[in-house]
Amino acid sequence: MSSNPVAETVASLMPRAKAELTELVAFKSVADFDQFPKSQSEGAAKWVAEALRDEGFQDVALLDTPDGTQSVYGFLPGPEGAKTVLLYAHYDVQPPLDETAWVTPPFELTERDGRWYGRGSADCKGGVVMHLLALRALKANGGVPVNVKVIAEGSEEQGTGGLERYAEQHPELLAADAIVIGDAGNFRVGLPTVTSTLRGMTLVRVKVDTLEGNLHSGQFGGAAPDALGALIRVLDSLRAQDGSTTVDGLTGDAEWEGLQYEEEQFRKDAKVLDGVELIGSGTVADRIWARPAVTVLGIDCPPVVGATPSVQAGARALVSLRVPPGVDSAEAAKLLQAHLEAHTPWGARVSTEQIGQGQAFRADTTSPAYAAMAEAMSVAYPGQEMQYAGQGGSIPLCNTLASLYPQAEILLIGLSEPEAQIHAVNESVSPEELERLSVAEALFLRNYAAS
Repeated sequence: MSSNPVAETVASLMPRAKAELTELVAFKSVADFDQFPKSQSEGAAKWVAEALRDEGFQDVALLDTPDGTQSVYGFLPGPEGAKTVLLYAHYDVQPPLDETAWVTPPFELTERDGRWYGRGSADCKGGVVMHLLALRALKANGGVPVNVKVIAEGSEEQGTGGLERYAEQHPELLAADAIVIGDAGNFRVGLPTVTSTLRGMTLVRVKVDTLEGNLHSGQFGGAAPDALGALIRVLDSLRAQDGSTTVDGLTGDAEWEGLQYEEEQFRKDAKVLDGVELIGSGTVADRIWARPAVTVLGIDCPPVVGATPSVQAGARALVSLRVPPGVDSAEAAKLLQAHLEAHTPWGARVSTEQIGQGQAFRADTTSPAYAAMAEAMSVAYPGQEMQYAGQGGSIPLCNTLASLYPQAEILLIGLSEPEAQIHAVNESVSPEELERLSVAEALFLRNYAAS
C-alpha cells in the first residue's frame, strides 16, 4: 500500500483491531435463540454500542426490533452542512455447524497462515471493526468530514426482517445521502470490488403426507404411497438434467455483463471434488449472479442410524430459491409453491408455507459515490482498478433502504472474499484486506465529502 497518513494510521491500529475482533468473535451471537442464548447476542450488541460511544457517537441506542433482536444505532456529527453517510454491518453470525470440523474453536479468533479464523471474523463482525478503523483513521488525520450514522444489525443471518420493519416504522432514522453496506466482499483477495447486484431469495417449507401412520415396508411396501419418495420426486422436479433450476413460469436464461468468474477458479473457490461437474448452463457468472437457483436446505425424515423398515407417512423439506434482479421475490415464491404443489405425485397431500423473503438489488453505479469509491480503492490497492461484481446472496435490507431513500447512493463492500469461507466451518478474514478496505472506506468518506 502506498504511503499516506490515513494508511499509516490504519496500519498502526491493526493490533487494536485484532484485539477488538477477538472480543467480538467471542460472543456466540447467533440470533436463533432456540440454539444459542439470547444473552450472547445482547452482549455483542452492548459491545458495539460501547465502541460507538468511545468514538464520540451520540444518540447511541439498542433498538428493539420486531423480531425480538436488537440493532445498534449511533450518530457522529460532522461539519455544518456536511453530507450524511450510513455505515452498515451486522454483529449476528451463522451457527458454527460442526464444531469438531473447525481446526480451532469457532468463537476464539485464532491466527493461522496469515489469516484470522473465527465465526463472524469476515461476516460480519469484521465489518464492524472495518468501520471503526476507517473513522479512527480520519479522526487522527483532520477529522471526519461527513455526518456518520452506524447501524449494526442483530439478525441479518436469520432473515427475519427485524431491522427492515423497524426502519419502515422509523423512516427518518437511517436517512442518508450515501450508504455503505459492509457485508459484501472482494472478488478475490487483493482485487478491490464493489458488489453491484444481489440476488433476492425466498424460503418455502413443503410438507407431503400420504398415510395416517408409518407402515411395515415388507407388509405394505410396493402399494402404499411413500411420503418420502413423493417428496424426493417433488424436489427432483426443481432441476433439469444439467442441474439448472426449473420452476414453472420462472425464466432462467439471463446473462451477466461485467466481471467474469473463470470456471477453474470457481471450482477451486467452491472446493468442488475432482471429477464432479458443475451444474447449470451459461457462464459461472450467469449462474450465480443473473439466474435463479434452488437449493434444498434440509429434509425432515428418519436418519440412517436407527431407521426402521417403514413406509413413511409424512416428510417435509425447506427449499431456498435465489432470484436475480428484475424478478420479484414474492412472485417467485408463488411460482415455487405452485410448482411444488403441481408436481407432487400420486395424489399425495401437499402443503407449502413461505417463511422468509428478501428482494433482489441493483445499484446505480453511475453515481458520484461510486466515483469517490473508485478513487479511494485505487489508493488503497495501488495498481488495481475497482471492479464490479454480483453476489449470489441476499441482503434484504438493501432494498428496504433503497425504497425508503430513493435518492441515496448505496455501495456494497466488505471482507467476505472466497477464501473467507463465510457460513462454512473455518471461516476467516484476511487482515490485509481488513487494513486495505478500512483505508478505502476512510478515503471514500473524504472523497465523497468533497464531491
